[in-house]
Amino acid sequence: MKFMVLLYENEENWNKLSETEQQEIFSAHMAFTEAAKAAGVLGGGEPLEPHTTATTLRRRNGRLTQTDGPFAETKEQLGGFYILECKDLDEATEWAAKIPEVDRGSVEIRPIMSMG
Repeated sequence: MKFMVLLYENEENWNKLSETEQQEIFSAHMAFTEAAKAAGVLGGGEPLEPHTTATTLRRRNGRLTQTDGPFAETKEQLGGFYILECKDLDEATEWAAKIPEVDRGSVEIRPIMSMG
């Protein structure tokens, strides 16, 4: 089964960290990435630019609108994602629990719908 693991954190808190603290978190992500690759469960993943660079589209009554930023005001912003291929939700949860944001923000695990 494929799972999308969404990483959320308050960007203001991230920006308050020292360069050394940010590098430690980045290193933890690299270690997670290497371990997930070695185990054969990593299907991809990327960090995202800050939420202020987002664009949201909506079509209502045939009219398309475009707004800056994410679609909802929240204390935590989507900062990146991983795609994990695991045998079940339990295994995906075990892997997701190793991601640094689980201690700093939140990690959401969503099964990817099979279209085949």
